[in-house]
Amino acid sequence: MERKKTTGRQKIPLVRIEKDANRYSAFSKRRSGLYKKASELVRQNDVDLGIFLSSPADKEYAFIHPTQNTIIDRFMNSKIDLGEQIVAKNSHNKVNQLNDRLNELDKREEVAKERLFSLSQKNKTTEKGRWESIEHLNADDVMKFQAWLHVGEIMLKDQLAEASSSSQSPSEDADI
Repeated sequence: MERKKTTGRQKIPLVRIEKDANRYSAFSKRRSGLYKKASELVRQNDVDLGIFLSSPADKEYAFIHPTQNTIIDRFMNSKIDLGEQIVAKNSHNKVNQLNDRLNELDKREEVAKERLFSLSQKNKTTEKGRWESIEHLNADDVMKFQAWLHVGEIMLKDQLAEASSSSQSPSEDADI
C-alpha cells in the first residue's frame, strides 16, 4: 500500500475532545489565538469588537474594544444616530491625533535628554581638562598667571569706580 506525502497544515475534523484536561488545554490555546486575531482586527481595521466566551469549566472570558457599553449599545441599537456616529468618529480621530502628538513629544524629550547628557559629559570633560592644565604650570607660569589676574582685578575696579561715579554725578541738564 502506497502512502501519500503531504506537506503543510492539514485539516483536522472538528469533533468533541473527550478528555477534560485536553479539552481545557485546547480551549485555552484557541482562546489565546482568537484574542490575537481580534487584536489584529481592531488595530488594522479600526473596528469596535466584542467577544464573549464561556470555558468548558464555566468560566467567562471577554475581549472588548473599546468598552463593553459601546459594543452592547452598538449591537442593541443598530440604528445609531448619524450625528452620534460623526461625534464618535471625530472623537476617535482626535484621540489618534493626540496619541501621535504625544509620541512625537516623547521622541523630542528623549532627544533632549540625550543632548543634555552629552553636554553634561562635555562640560565635565572640559572642566577637568582646565584644572589639569593649571596643575601642570611651572613656577614662572604661575607668577605670570597671578600677574595677569592682578591686572584684570585692577582694570575691573577702575571700570566699576568709573561706572558708579558716572551714575552718581548729576547730569548737566539738571539745572535747567
